[in-house]
Amino acid sequence: MENSSFIKNQSDRLIFAGVLLFFLGLIVGLAVPVFANPRMGVSSHIEGVLNGMFLIVLGLIWNKIILSGKWLKITFWLAIYGTFMNWLGILIAAVFNGGKMLGIMASGQEGTPLVEAVIGFSLISLSVAMIIICITTLTGLRKYMATKEVSTQKK
Repeated sequence: MENSSFIKNQSDRLIFAGVLLFFLGLIVGLAVPVFANPRMGVSSHIEGVLNGMFLIVLGLIWNKIILSGKWLKITFWLAIYGTFMNWLGILIAAVFNGGKMLGIMASGQEGTPLVEAVIGFSLISLSVAMIIICITTLTGLRKYMATKEVSTQKK
């Protein structure tokens, strides 16, 4: 029972974080014209909305992911980090006119070395986080499906 309340708590927190990120994405969308790089502002808006929806969906399927408590915690925190960093890194590019690593999305804009380092770190680290999330989630869902297959075969 303790494990199910832990999973329910994480699920609720993922859904709350998703709605919060969705909201932040909407707010950024309203501010697009004032950014130093409006194109990156639109990208940050879209990242906030889409990553918010991803967290909501992840929260809704959280009880179907069969992983150890340790891996559930890792996946949970990587999901929070990866989604919020995706929105924030692109927002930083919009505010400070950066985005050298973003190529055509940034319209060739390049910020100061510090801004570019922050953006680069955020893009690389969030990419690693999101790949790990996908692998652990797929693994956990496959385990869930395998338990369903076994229980169906017993009937």
